[in-house]
Amino acid sequence: MAEIEIVKDIMEENDEIAREVNGILNSKNIYCINIISSPGAGKTTLLEKTLARLKGRTECAVIEGDISTPIDRDRLLPHCDSVYQINTDTFGGDCHLSAFMIKDALKEFDLDKIKLLIIENVGNLICPADFEIGEHSKVLLYSLTEGEDKPLKYPVSFNVADAIVVTKMDLLPHLEVDMAKITENIAKVNARAKVIFVSSKSGEGLNEWIDYLTTAKK
Repeated sequence: MAEIEIVKDIMEENDEIAREVNGILNSKNIYCINIISSPGAGKTTLLEKTLARLKGRTECAVIEGDISTPIDRDRLLPHCDSVYQINTDTFGGDCHLSAFMIKDALKEFDLDKIKLLIIENVGNLICPADFEIGEHSKVLLYSLTEGEDKPLKYPVSFNVADAIVVTKMDLLPHLEVDMAKITENIAKVNARAKVIFVSSKSGEGLNEWIDYLTTAKK
């Protein structure tokens, strides 16, 4: 019972701080998305393409989450001046970002100059789904290379997503995956989510993805 109470206290504290973060973002009219996925689904590559396309259109900032290293932050800096790295090895190697990490990170930005805040969460299909971090929208990236069954195996992560982005569509001719089954399995778990099919390499679906980012409402 003690362990259950400890977990409950941690989640309640996190949710309270998440509400604070959301309030700060709303007061500054900043729209925030939280991108989650398994490792290697293509989050950083998609963000490189996204930031390049948004440059000059929307003032963006990025919070980059990883257990260790600033590798992904360094990849994004050529496309965006406001990129802040959170390495969770400082916090014991957490497999997710938490609301207090985001609240601290906001202090590193000039919030009056930001319209879109993109949070790239730590690569993990389990833990990030459980932690609210003050975002307005959760976006789940799902790579074709992961096969058809991931929505059924990780239903919580898929169910909390407002949008599901199926990545690496350029690999479709080289993989034995059933696109109808992928679509069916997503719908079984989360029929309300917007589903976007993209390839960061070929550019397929990027216009639809950019439209989602720039027209989504709090």
